[in-house]
Amino acid sequence: MNTTTAATFLGADQLNYLSSQVPFYYTRDSALLNWSPDHYTALAAPVIAYWAFSLFFHILDVSEWKWLDKYRIHTSAEVESRNLVTRTQVVWAVLLQHAIQTGLGLWWIEVAPSGDQVDHVGNMLGLAPYLSSVILGVFGEKFGSQILADKGAHALYTIYWWAIPTAKILLGTFIIDTWQYVLHRAAHTNSFLYRKMHSHHHRLYVPYAYGALYNHPLEGLFIDTLGAFIAEKIGHLSTREAMFLFALATLKTVDDHCGYSLPWDPFQWFTANNADYHDIHHQAIGMKSNFSQPFFVHWDVLLGTRMTRKDIEARRNKPKEKQLKGE
Repeated sequence: MNTTTAATFLGADQLNYLSSQVPFYYTRDSALLNWSPDHYTALAAPVIAYWAFSLFFHILDVSEWKWLDKYRIHTSAEVESRNLVTRTQVVWAVLLQHAIQTGLGLWWIEVAPSGDQVDHVGNMLGLAPYLSSVILGVFGEKFGSQILADKGAHALYTIYWWAIPTAKILLGTFIIDTWQYVLHRAAHTNSFLYRKMHSHHHRLYVPYAYGALYNHPLEGLFIDTLGAFIAEKIGHLSTREAMFLFALATLKTVDDHCGYSLPWDPFQWFTANNADYHDIHHQAIGMKSNFSQPFFVHWDVLLGTRMTRKDIEARRNKPKEKQLKGE
């Protein structure tokens, strides 16, 4: 550990703080599971998350609980009558995508140190010169030096354990959203791509949870798997950060296809891109809209492809308004 660059404002107590304090989410062990290296767990996490979360919604689907009816976007009868593919076909297609995704992941993902194998204190001290330059530049030599002496270690801790990981995860969501928006929109505007590949997914006119990744294998490879790998690479995610992002993207994708507008579902209130929003895209009136997936709607908003339930109602009322004006 090289403390030279930090010695100007980090005393013994602050160095001890950096070496002894870790956030609640951190595990010192070299692997989260003692029977599985982290790079294997990172590949398994999205698959487990997919089927576990899908099972939860499937239980809701078959429960026949009447109190759920007001939250269902479509009736169970619609699922059976409007969809053009059987549930068995959906399961096999998703299993194939997961097999391809995991196989490529074994080739792609790097074996990297985790837990206390990483020199976290050294990494934090590596940030010290940058922190010092910013603080001194903003607050001046005298006041800035006092801030660093009093709170320098706390600032380094917060930046390293919270600000940087959060920024990297947000960057990962932005990359995935951008990648999927571009390819998803292309799959709808290019008749060849739609006819040969993306139409597979739209055989589910009424989506349900475990149909979220019902795709043509090539589409699943390019839109979902490759997009996640690119986000991991560009974002310089650690193995555990990649594990979190992959699982989060999977849970969000399943939730977007779950078929419920649930007020207590955190995935449906932290972003406007939710199950109801994506359901519009699966209906004939919204096929050329709502391409954003899986996290946010900014690309739809910026590029004019967003459609809401109010937009649908307004479009359907236009003929009536014209008729009234004609009379």
